Amino acid sequence: MEILLEEFYKTDLHAAHFVERKVQLGDESCQINGITKSGKTALIKHYLLGRKKSDYLYIDCRDVRIDVEALNTMLTRFCNQRDISCVALDNYAPEIALPNVPQLILSCETPQPVEGLETIRLYPLDYEEFLAYEHKFDSSALNHFFQLGGFPAMHRIPGDERTRYIQEALQHALEPISFDLMLLAAKMVSQKVSAFMLYERLKGERRLSKDMLYKSLETLQQRGYLHQVEKQGHARAAKKLYLCDTAVKNALTAQKHFGRLFENVVYLELLKQGYAITYDEGVDFFLPEEQRVILCIPFGNQEMLFKKIEGIEGFIVTHGVTKVEVVTMSSESSLRHPFVTVEMIPLAEWALSQ
Repeated sequence: MEILLEEFYKTDLHAAHFVERKVQLGDESCQINGITKSGKTALIKHYLLGRKKSDYLYIDCRDVRIDVEALNTMLTRFCNQRDISCVALDNYAPEIALPNVPQLILSCETPQPVEGLETIRLYPLDYEEFLAYEHKFDSSALNHFFQLGGFPAMHRIPGDERTRYIQEALQHALEPISFDLMLLAAKMVSQKVSAFMLYERLKGERRLSKDMLYKSLETLQQRGYLHQVEKQGHARAAKKLYLCDTAVKNALTAQKHFGRLFENVVYLELLKQGYAITYDEGVDFFLPEEQRVILCIPFGNQEMLFKKIEGIEGFIVTHGVTKVEVVTMSSESSLRHPFVTVEMIPLAEWALSQ
Protein backbone atom coordinates (compact mmCIF):
# COMPACT_ATOMS: atom_id res chain seq x y z
CA MET A 1 0.00 0.00 0.00
CA GLU A 2 2.90 2.36 0.69
CA ILE A 3 4.05 1.98 -2.92
CA LEU A 4 0.58 2.99 -4.12
CA LEU A 5 0.51 5.99 -1.77
CA GLU A 6 3.89 7.05 -3.11
CA GLU A 7 2.46 6.84 -6.63
CA PHE A 8 -0.52 9.00 -5.64
CA TYR A 9 1.85 11.49 -4.02
CA LYS A 10 4.09 11.84 -7.08
CA THR A 11 1.34 11.88 -9.72
CA ASP A 12 0.83 15.25 -11.41
CA LEU A 13 -2.75 16.46 -11.28
CA HIS A 14 -4.49 18.14 -14.20
CA ALA A 15 -7.55 20.39 -14.25
CA ALA A 16 -7.65 21.37 -17.91
CA HIS A 17 -10.36 23.76 -19.10
CA PHE A 18 -11.38 24.55 -15.52
CA VAL A 19 -13.79 27.49 -15.30
CA GLU A 20 -14.22 29.28 -11.99
CA ARG A 21 -17.32 28.36 -10.01
CA LYS A 22 -19.23 30.43 -7.48
CA VAL A 23 -18.13 27.85 -4.92
CA GLN A 24 -14.44 28.06 -4.09
CA LEU A 25 -12.27 26.19 -1.62
CA GLY A 26 -10.25 27.92 1.07
CA ASP A 27 -7.78 26.71 3.66
CA GLU A 28 -10.42 25.15 5.91
CA SER A 29 -11.19 21.43 6.07
CA CYS A 30 -14.40 20.67 4.20
CA GLN A 31 -16.58 18.08 2.54
CA ILE A 32 -18.01 18.75 -0.91
CA ASN A 33 -21.35 17.09 -1.60
CA GLY A 34 -23.04 16.85 -4.99
CA ILE A 35 -24.34 14.49 -7.64
CA THR A 36 -22.11 12.74 -10.13
CA LYS A 37 -20.48 14.97 -12.78
CA SER A 38 -21.35 18.16 -10.91
CA GLY A 39 -17.70 19.23 -10.85
CA LYS A 40 -16.46 18.09 -7.42
CA THR A 41 -13.23 16.52 -8.70
CA ALA A 42 -12.33 19.48 -10.92
CA LEU A 43 -12.91 21.88 -8.03
CA ILE A 44 -10.61 19.89 -5.74
CA LYS A 45 -7.84 19.49 -8.31
CA HIS A 46 -7.95 23.17 -9.24
CA TYR A 47 -7.52 24.08 -5.58
CA LEU A 48 -4.66 21.63 -5.02
CA LEU A 49 -2.80 22.85 -8.10
CA GLY A 50 -2.57 26.24 -6.43
CA ARG A 51 -0.51 24.69 -3.61
CA LYS A 52 3.06 23.43 -3.49
CA LYS A 53 3.11 19.89 -4.91
CA SER A 54 4.87 18.33 -1.91
CA ASP A 55 2.22 19.81 0.39
CA TYR A 56 -0.78 17.71 -0.63
CA LEU A 57 -1.94 14.16 -1.33
CA TYR A 58 -4.88 13.44 -3.66
CA ILE A 59 -6.56 10.02 -3.51
CA ASP A 60 -9.47 8.83 -5.63
CA CYS A 61 -11.11 6.39 -3.23
CA ARG A 62 -12.70 4.44 -6.11
CA ASP A 63 -9.26 3.22 -7.21
CA VAL A 64 -9.61 -0.59 -7.16
CA ARG A 65 -5.97 -0.98 -6.11
CA ILE A 66 -6.67 0.49 -2.68
CA ASP A 67 -6.64 -1.93 0.25
CA VAL A 68 -8.82 -0.07 2.75
CA GLU A 69 -7.45 -1.83 5.82
CA ALA A 70 -3.85 -1.15 4.80
CA LEU A 71 -4.72 2.44 3.85
CA ASN A 72 -6.25 3.05 7.27
CA THR A 73 -3.11 1.75 8.94
CA MET A 74 -0.61 3.72 6.86
CA LEU A 75 -2.17 7.00 5.72
CA THR A 76 -1.51 9.23 8.74
CA ARG A 77 2.04 7.94 9.15
CA PHE A 78 2.73 8.44 5.43
CA CYS A 79 1.53 12.05 5.64
CA ASN A 80 3.56 12.79 8.76
CA GLN A 81 6.73 11.38 7.25
CA ARG A 82 6.41 13.65 4.19
CA ASP A 83 5.06 16.68 6.00
CA ILE A 84 1.83 16.59 3.97
CA SER A 85 -0.59 19.20 5.30
CA CYS A 86 -3.58 18.64 2.98
CA VAL A 87 -5.20 15.33 2.07
CA ALA A 88 -8.04 15.18 -0.48
CA LEU A 89 -10.14 12.01 -0.45
CA ASP A 90 -12.21 12.18 -3.64
CA ASN A 91 -15.26 9.89 -3.89
CA TYR A 92 -14.87 9.22 -0.18
CA ALA A 93 -16.29 6.04 1.38
CA PRO A 94 -17.09 5.93 5.15
CA GLU A 95 -14.98 2.81 5.73
CA ILE A 96 -11.82 4.84 5.10
CA ALA A 97 -10.36 6.24 8.31
CA LEU A 98 -9.64 9.96 8.18
CA PRO A 99 -5.97 10.90 8.55
CA ASN A 100 -4.75 13.33 11.18
CA VAL A 101 -3.60 16.24 9.00
CA PRO A 102 -4.07 20.04 9.23
CA GLN A 103 -6.47 20.18 6.26
CA LEU A 104 -8.81 17.51 5.01
CA ILE A 105 -10.99 17.67 1.89
CA LEU A 106 -13.64 15.02 1.23
CA SER A 107 -15.92 14.68 -1.77
CA CYS A 108 -18.99 12.45 -1.80
CA GLU A 109 -22.61 12.64 -2.87
CA THR A 110 -24.19 12.77 0.58
CA PRO A 111 -23.00 14.62 3.72
CA GLN A 112 -20.89 12.55 6.10
CA PRO A 113 -21.20 12.91 9.89
CA VAL A 114 -17.66 14.23 10.40
CA GLU A 115 -17.05 16.96 12.98
CA GLY A 116 -14.98 19.95 12.06
CA LEU A 117 -15.68 19.87 8.32
CA GLU A 118 -17.41 22.73 6.58
CA THR A 119 -20.13 21.32 4.30
CA ILE A 120 -20.18 22.67 0.74
CA ARG A 121 -23.05 21.75 -1.56
CA LEU A 122 -22.04 21.76 -5.22
CA TYR A 123 -24.88 21.76 -7.74
CA PRO A 124 -24.56 21.57 -11.51
CA LEU A 125 -24.00 24.97 -13.11
CA ASP A 126 -26.61 27.65 -12.63
CA TYR A 127 -27.30 29.98 -15.54
CA GLU A 128 -24.74 32.58 -14.48
CA GLU A 129 -22.01 29.93 -14.19
CA PHE A 130 -23.10 28.41 -17.50
CA LEU A 131 -22.49 31.72 -19.28
CA ALA A 132 -18.78 31.47 -18.44
CA TYR A 133 -18.63 28.43 -20.75
CA GLU A 134 -20.28 30.24 -23.66
CA HIS A 135 -18.12 31.82 -26.35
CA LYS A 136 -20.46 34.80 -26.54
CA PHE A 137 -23.41 36.02 -24.56
CA ASP A 138 -26.37 36.55 -26.84
CA SER A 139 -29.92 35.26 -27.32
CA SER A 140 -28.61 31.77 -28.12
CA ALA A 141 -27.10 31.30 -24.64
CA LEU A 142 -30.41 30.55 -22.94
CA ASN A 143 -31.36 28.03 -25.63
CA HIS A 144 -27.99 26.31 -25.12
CA PHE A 145 -28.70 26.20 -21.39
CA PHE A 146 -31.96 24.34 -21.97
CA GLN A 147 -30.21 21.90 -24.32
CA LEU A 148 -26.99 21.25 -22.39
CA GLY A 149 -28.05 21.73 -18.80
CA GLY A 150 -25.59 22.39 -16.01
CA PHE A 151 -23.07 19.54 -16.19
CA PRO A 152 -19.70 21.28 -16.73
CA ALA A 153 -18.37 18.64 -19.15
CA MET A 154 -21.24 18.99 -21.64
CA HIS A 155 -19.56 21.78 -23.59
CA ARG A 156 -16.60 19.51 -24.35
CA ILE A 157 -18.64 16.48 -25.43
CA PRO A 158 -19.69 16.16 -29.10
CA GLY A 159 -23.39 16.75 -29.64
CA ASP A 160 -24.11 13.18 -30.74
CA GLU A 161 -22.52 11.75 -27.56
CA ARG A 162 -24.14 13.93 -24.89
CA THR A 163 -27.24 11.83 -24.32
CA ARG A 164 -25.22 8.68 -23.85
CA TYR A 165 -22.81 10.51 -21.56
CA ILE A 166 -25.63 11.41 -19.16
CA GLN A 167 -27.21 7.96 -19.36
CA GLU A 168 -23.93 6.19 -18.61
CA ALA A 169 -23.08 8.57 -15.77
CA LEU A 170 -26.43 7.91 -14.09
CA GLN A 171 -26.29 4.16 -14.65
CA HIS A 172 -22.83 4.08 -13.10
CA ALA A 173 -23.82 6.21 -10.10
CA LEU A 174 -27.22 4.70 -9.29
CA GLU A 175 -28.63 1.34 -8.28
CA PRO A 176 -30.92 -0.22 -10.95
CA ILE A 177 -34.12 0.58 -9.03
CA SER A 178 -32.99 4.18 -8.53
CA PHE A 179 -32.19 4.51 -12.23
CA ASP A 180 -35.65 3.16 -13.12
CA LEU A 181 -37.15 5.71 -10.75
CA MET A 182 -35.21 8.46 -12.52
CA LEU A 183 -36.57 7.24 -15.86
CA LEU A 184 -40.09 7.58 -14.49
CA ALA A 185 -39.41 10.93 -12.83
CA ALA A 186 -38.13 12.34 -16.13
CA LYS A 187 -41.64 11.89 -17.52
CA MET A 188 -43.31 13.57 -14.51
CA VAL A 189 -41.22 16.72 -14.14
CA SER A 190 -43.00 19.62 -12.39
CA GLN A 191 -46.07 17.50 -11.66
CA LYS A 192 -47.70 16.77 -8.30
CA VAL A 193 -46.63 13.26 -7.41
CA SER A 194 -46.93 11.05 -4.33
CA ALA A 195 -44.59 8.20 -3.44
CA PHE A 196 -47.52 5.80 -3.76
CA MET A 197 -48.23 7.06 -7.28
CA LEU A 198 -44.63 6.37 -8.25
CA TYR A 199 -44.90 2.90 -6.74
CA GLU A 200 -48.09 2.14 -8.68
CA ARG A 201 -46.49 3.26 -11.94
CA LEU A 202 -43.23 1.38 -11.41
CA LYS A 203 -44.46 -1.91 -9.97
CA GLY A 204 -45.83 -2.94 -13.37
CA GLU A 205 -42.35 -2.68 -14.87
CA ARG A 206 -40.27 -4.45 -12.22
CA ARG A 207 -40.56 -6.39 -8.97
CA LEU A 208 -40.41 -4.13 -5.96
CA SER A 209 -42.03 -3.44 -2.62
CA LYS A 210 -43.33 -0.15 -1.29
CA ASP A 211 -40.46 -0.07 1.19
CA MET A 212 -37.91 -0.46 -1.60
CA LEU A 213 -39.52 2.33 -3.61
CA TYR A 214 -39.85 4.70 -0.66
CA LYS A 215 -36.25 4.08 0.41
CA SER A 216 -34.95 4.63 -3.13
CA LEU A 217 -36.94 7.86 -3.46
CA GLU A 218 -35.59 9.14 -0.15
CA THR A 219 -32.03 8.23 -1.14
CA LEU A 220 -32.32 10.01 -4.50
CA GLN A 221 -33.47 13.13 -2.69
CA GLN A 222 -30.69 12.94 -0.11
CA ARG A 223 -28.11 12.58 -2.88
CA GLY A 224 -29.66 15.45 -4.85
CA TYR A 225 -30.85 13.65 -7.98
CA LEU A 226 -34.53 14.35 -7.29
CA HIS A 227 -36.18 17.24 -5.49
CA GLN A 228 -39.71 17.60 -4.13
CA VAL A 229 -41.58 20.73 -3.14
CA GLU A 230 -44.30 20.64 -0.47
CA LYS A 231 -47.66 22.32 -0.76
CA GLN A 232 -47.83 25.43 1.42
CA GLY A 233 -49.27 24.44 4.80
CA HIS A 234 -50.02 20.86 3.70
CA ALA A 235 -46.99 18.65 4.26
CA ARG A 236 -48.96 15.46 3.58
CA ALA A 237 -50.28 16.60 0.19
CA ALA A 238 -48.70 15.38 -3.06
CA LYS A 239 -45.39 17.10 -3.72
CA LYS A 240 -44.14 18.61 -6.97
CA LEU A 241 -41.27 16.67 -8.48
CA TYR A 242 -38.14 18.15 -10.07
CA LEU A 243 -34.94 16.76 -11.57
CA CYS A 244 -31.39 17.74 -10.65
CA ASP A 245 -30.73 19.08 -14.14
CA THR A 246 -32.56 19.64 -17.43
CA ALA A 247 -30.00 17.52 -19.29
CA VAL A 248 -31.25 14.53 -17.29
CA LYS A 249 -34.78 14.95 -18.64
CA ASN A 250 -33.49 15.30 -22.19
CA ALA A 251 -31.37 12.16 -21.81
CA LEU A 252 -33.97 9.93 -20.15
CA THR A 253 -37.14 10.64 -22.10
CA ALA A 254 -38.13 11.72 -25.59
CA GLN A 255 -41.22 13.47 -24.22
CA LYS A 256 -41.26 17.17 -24.95
CA HIS A 257 -43.10 19.57 -22.66
CA PHE A 258 -41.31 22.88 -22.64
CA GLY A 259 -43.48 24.44 -19.95
CA ARG A 260 -42.52 21.76 -17.43
CA LEU A 261 -38.86 21.92 -18.40
CA PHE A 262 -38.98 25.71 -18.02
CA GLU A 263 -40.46 25.36 -14.53
CA ASN A 264 -37.72 22.89 -13.58
CA VAL A 265 -35.07 25.42 -14.66
CA VAL A 266 -36.66 28.14 -12.54
CA TYR A 267 -36.86 25.79 -9.56
CA LEU A 268 -33.17 24.90 -9.80
CA GLU A 269 -32.17 28.56 -9.89
CA LEU A 270 -34.14 29.11 -6.66
CA LEU A 271 -32.78 25.94 -5.05
CA LYS A 272 -29.17 26.93 -5.67
CA GLN A 273 -29.78 30.20 -3.82
CA GLY A 274 -30.92 28.30 -0.73
CA TYR A 275 -34.49 29.58 -0.60
CA ALA A 276 -37.21 27.75 1.32
CA ILE A 277 -39.75 26.87 -1.39
CA THR A 278 -43.37 25.70 -1.36
CA TYR A 279 -46.21 25.66 -3.90
CA ASP A 280 -49.97 26.06 -3.94
CA GLU A 281 -52.81 25.74 -6.43
CA GLY A 282 -52.07 28.26 -9.15
CA VAL A 283 -48.80 29.25 -7.45
CA ASP A 284 -45.74 27.61 -8.97
CA PHE A 285 -43.38 28.69 -6.19
CA PHE A 286 -43.84 30.59 -2.94
CA LEU A 287 -40.87 31.84 -0.94
CA PRO A 288 -42.35 32.25 2.57
CA GLU A 289 -39.33 34.03 4.04
CA GLU A 290 -39.55 36.72 1.36
CA GLN A 291 -43.34 36.73 0.90
CA ARG A 292 -42.62 36.34 -2.81
CA VAL A 293 -44.52 34.33 -5.44
CA ILE A 294 -42.84 33.04 -8.60
CA LEU A 295 -44.98 32.15 -11.61
CA CYS A 296 -43.59 30.35 -14.66
CA ILE A 297 -45.27 31.49 -17.87
CA PRO A 298 -42.69 31.13 -20.67
CA PHE A 299 -44.87 32.58 -23.40
CA GLY A 300 -47.28 34.69 -21.41
CA ASN A 301 -48.94 38.00 -22.17
CA GLN A 302 -50.65 40.59 -19.99
CA GLU A 303 -54.13 39.19 -20.58
CA MET A 304 -53.04 35.73 -19.49
CA LEU A 305 -51.18 37.19 -16.56
CA PHE A 306 -54.20 39.20 -15.38
CA LYS A 307 -56.33 36.02 -15.26
CA LYS A 308 -53.56 34.17 -13.44
CA ILE A 309 -53.23 36.86 -10.76
CA GLU A 310 -56.99 37.03 -10.39
CA GLY A 311 -57.03 33.30 -9.63
CA ILE A 312 -54.50 33.56 -6.79
CA GLU A 313 -55.68 36.78 -5.13
CA GLY A 314 -56.89 34.82 -2.12
CA PHE A 315 -53.44 33.29 -1.64
CA ILE A 316 -51.78 36.69 -2.05
CA VAL A 317 -53.94 38.28 0.64
CA THR A 318 -53.85 35.32 3.05
CA HIS A 319 -50.05 34.97 2.98
CA GLY A 320 -49.19 38.65 2.83
CA VAL A 321 -47.43 38.36 -0.51
CA THR A 322 -45.61 41.57 -1.37
CA LYS A 323 -44.24 40.68 -4.81
CA VAL A 324 -45.15 38.43 -7.72
CA GLU A 325 -42.44 37.67 -10.28
CA VAL A 326 -43.59 36.16 -13.54
CA VAL A 327 -40.68 34.46 -15.29
CA THR A 328 -40.97 34.34 -19.08
CA MET A 329 -38.76 33.51 -22.03
CA SER A 330 -38.66 37.04 -23.39
CA SER A 331 -41.70 39.09 -22.30
CA GLU A 332 -41.09 42.02 -19.98
CA SER A 333 -43.68 44.30 -18.41
CA SER A 334 -45.40 45.17 -15.15
CA LEU A 335 -49.00 44.95 -13.98
CA ARG A 336 -50.81 47.31 -11.68
CA HIS A 337 -52.57 45.46 -8.90
CA PRO A 338 -54.11 46.83 -5.69
CA PHE A 339 -52.52 44.20 -3.40
CA VAL A 340 -49.11 43.39 -4.82
CA THR A 341 -46.30 44.39 -7.19
CA VAL A 342 -46.34 42.22 -10.34
CA GLU A 343 -43.46 42.03 -12.81
CA MET A 344 -42.90 39.96 -15.92
CA ILE A 345 -39.18 39.23 -16.28
CA PRO A 346 -37.28 37.26 -18.97
CA LEU A 347 -35.56 34.18 -17.51
CA ALA A 348 -32.10 35.28 -18.70
CA GLU A 349 -32.43 38.51 -16.74
CA TRP A 350 -34.27 37.00 -13.75
CA ALA A 351 -31.71 34.22 -13.21
CA LEU A 352 -28.84 36.70 -13.05
CA SER A 353 -30.64 38.79 -10.45
CA GLN A 354 -31.15 35.98 -7.93
